[in-house]
Amino acid sequence: MDADVLIAGGGPVGLYLAAALLQEGVSVRVLEQRQSRNRHTRAIGIHPPALAALAGVQVASGMVQEGVRIRAGTAVSRGKTVGTMTFEDVSKDFPFVLALPQYRTEQLLEERVLALDAGAIVRGSRVTGVADDGGMVTVAVEACAGAAHPRRSATAALLVAADGARSQLRASLGVPVIRKTYPDHYLMGDFDDGTEYGDKAVLFLEPDGIVESFPLPGGVRRWVVRLGSPAAPAAGPDHLAELVGRRTGVRPDPATNSMLSAFSVRSGIAQRTVAGRSVLLGDAAHEISPIGGQGMNLGWLGAQELVPVVCAALSGIPTGTQFRKFEQNRRRAAVLARRQAEVNMMLGRPLPPLLLRIRAAGIAAAAAIPAVNQWAARRFTMH
Repeated sequence: MDADVLIAGGGPVGLYLAAALLQEGVSVRVLEQRQSRNRHTRAIGIHPPALAALAGVQVASGMVQEGVRIRAGTAVSRGKTVGTMTFEDVSKDFPFVLALPQYRTEQLLEERVLALDAGAIVRGSRVTGVADDGGMVTVAVEACAGAAHPRRSATAALLVAADGARSQLRASLGVPVIRKTYPDHYLMGDFDDGTEYGDKAVLFLEPDGIVESFPLPGGVRRWVVRLGSPAAPAAGPDHLAELVGRRTGVRPDPATNSMLSAFSVRSGIAQRTVAGRSVLLGDAAHEISPIGGQGMNLGWLGAQELVPVVCAALSGIPTGTQFRKFEQNRRRAAVLARRQAEVNMMLGRPLPPLLLRIRAAGIAAAAAIPAVNQWAARRFTMH
């Protein structure tokens, strides 16, 4: 066999799993089709439970050193603060949500994987199919243009499909997905931070829809605006800056824009995450709305739970019950995360003035009760 475990997909979840397994003495090969990293990926928020998992592969400290520690989030409506949620009590070790661009998160994880095994990552390898004979799995591999090591197949005892929401392996395994679509569309971008919000996240609950604002390293701030329909193809930094300014009174400088992305929300949960000797992980198993930043974190927590099951299976211990429990736990976690994302989106939808005032009053009342504030902070941070 080429390795004990093949991991299809070298994103943050696949790389974390590789590092965690390598630390346990498991040989892995990460098959990744991209030759280079996408600097415009959207995920930035890392929650405390995920930071605890990342600490286990010795990358959390580097991430915390580079990222912005968001210790509180403030809700604003029509220029007035209606409530503040603090994260100080959600974790002893990580009392904050960490903001770090995904490309840098992936770099730090890749460095850790390569430190454990310099040959663990095989770039330019697109996995197109899988065969399972009951004793091992063989995947079909298509070498992408410019691949250093063209190959046609790879074999292992187990396969983990971490190849994203449009997983080709999930389709090859015949795993159905139940999808939901939502009437929520967003335009977001990163600009130089000219505000006085510092390391705070700010949610502007306005009549035309929510505007979210998050600090990033290097004096940058991300702005996310809810739209009533999908963004026009020509929507650019000037349009986003105008929307932000109109709703919040703060207008980012379009000339400083460093990332721009539009997206419409959908979710999908695979009906199985274990198929023979293959396991679906991350977005391949559950695509969750990016509002609330749960998707990447959910993938890491799933990988953390999977590691001891994989180690037991490779040692010859019967693991049928453990895999079933893993599958049940991850589906339950995905459903809960989807519900939280749906609540987050609902709170950000447009409202007429009267209902807007009622919503703001409700948030203010809840934020003023310490027990409710702490409960909401724990739910938001995936505890």
